[in-house]
Amino acid sequence: MNKQELENRLIDFAANIIIVASMFKGNYAGNHLGGQIIRSGTSPALNYGEAQSAESTKDFIHKMGICLKELRETFVCLRIVEKSSLTSDLNNLMMAKTEVNELISIFVTSIKTAKTNLK
Repeated sequence: MNKQELENRLIDFAANIIIVASMFKGNYAGNHLGGQIIRSGTSPALNYGEAQSAESTKDFIHKMGICLKELRETFVCLRIVEKSSLTSDLNNLMMAKTEVNELISIFVTSIKTAKTNLK
């Protein structure tokens, strides 16, 4: 997968997270987690853009690490939403969980490769 394909995938994921969050119940928990997941779920696409302009390999690794943290946060949030039944849109929720798992794997591998190349 090249840089543009990954960026497009992150943008698609961010858009899907917005759609998923828009289906949360309109109570306090739904509003709270909706805002949280929109922040963490859209952040990787934005931070990946910054990583592409990194000033050094160390800076790239750092920015990719931020993307990874946000993806992991989003995954945990999706699990909380699922367990607390904050949405009836289980199809999109499961698709988001699958995609975030795949993105986490991609970022873990990319960071490991960059660290290896740094040595």
